[in-house]
Amino acid sequence: MPVNTRSTLSIVLAGGVGSRLHPLTEERTKPAVPIGGKYRIIDFALTNCLHSGLRRILVLTQYKSHSLQKHIRDGWSIFNPELGEYITTVPPQMRTGDMWYRGTADAIYQNLYLLERSGAKQVVILPGDHIYRMDYAPMVTAHIEKKADLTVACMKVPLAEAHHFGIMSLDQQHRITTFHEKPETPEPMEEDSGSAMASMGIYVFTLKRLIEILKEDHHKNDSSHDFGNDIIPRLIKTHAVQAYPFGGARGRVSQDSYWRDVGTLDSYYQANMDLLQETPPMNLYQDNWPIRTYSGQNPPARTVPGVLGNEGISINSITASGVTIAGGSVQHSILFTNVHVGDEAMVHDSLLFDDVKVGAGAELKNCIVDKGVVVPSGEIIGYDEKHDRQRFTISPQGIIVVPKGYQFN
Repeated sequence: MPVNTRSTLSIVLAGGVGSRLHPLTEERTKPAVPIGGKYRIIDFALTNCLHSGLRRILVLTQYKSHSLQKHIRDGWSIFNPELGEYITTVPPQMRTGDMWYRGTADAIYQNLYLLERSGAKQVVILPGDHIYRMDYAPMVTAHIEKKADLTVACMKVPLAEAHHFGIMSLDQQHRITTFHEKPETPEPMEEDSGSAMASMGIYVFTLKRLIEILKEDHHKNDSSHDFGNDIIPRLIKTHAVQAYPFGGARGRVSQDSYWRDVGTLDSYYQANMDLLQETPPMNLYQDNWPIRTYSGQNPPARTVPGVLGNEGISINSITASGVTIAGGSVQHSILFTNVHVGDEAMVHDSLLFDDVKVGAGAELKNCIVDKGVVVPSGEIIGYDEKHDRQRFTISPQGIIVVPKGYQFN
């Protein structure tokens, strides 16, 4: 059932640098990176809050936050303050010193005054840069019923990938007994030697306990002020710390158990390509859990003949509003708002952000083209790695990124 909004406060951590997503994060923070033809990464966490009945939300920003703040203003000004609802972006204010946020725990410590005056009993802490659907209400309910001080959402991951995550061990009551942040040699699960139990970075704290532990952590000189590195390993020794397995039939959303940390260019690209599968692993079309975002007033997408009489073609692709394919061919690609593909141009296995123009006869394959780039007629990208590497960033799996503002010679 929905959580009482007056007793639960949500905090979305949205200040990540996203260095491994460069150059997509050259002018925007990671949660503001576009995805899926019309969304921003942060839309998934905010949508989960909305549908879970959590409507008191603080978004902690820091790195290159202008586009994120603009997106939240334009797309998420939907809550009613007269009903005690709000979504507020909170930049670093240096209320407790002269430092920027030094870690996930420090980011919240620097805003303790907002927690203390919130009147909340529980605090839900969320990363703003993951792709998934989840009803948080049952997790909060489980936290209250088990009288936990902290509840951590978790999921199984392949053992070979476990070193990227915080890895935990559980007892029969799902109490966390050990926790190691990004261990070199992760501990496998007892019942599944090929998997490990990983933290999703989603936490429910009892507010009183959170305030106590953050004040204590602030005065530790050897702390990195991070939940995974410092807070959780210390807390499990002295307090009730529970795990909450992700997936299953909990809550209003029918779980598909899809969760992606799109922290690299390759994982980000793959998360977009996942949406083009015949049966996508995450269903964006679920009627009772629509992903909310800002949508401008743009005309419908269309395909039209080019000047040479070629028909515009779109095959197994996502085309957002305002897209025009004028005699070109688009296959297995995602075209964001107001993209234009010219006559005899070919776009394969690519992402084209808002307002990209692809000139006549150009050929693009395995590309991510950032906003507003004009690809000249006849330009070829994705077919000559040596030439492409001289001009662009190329991911380990060969995805070519044309940055925002790039000017072709």
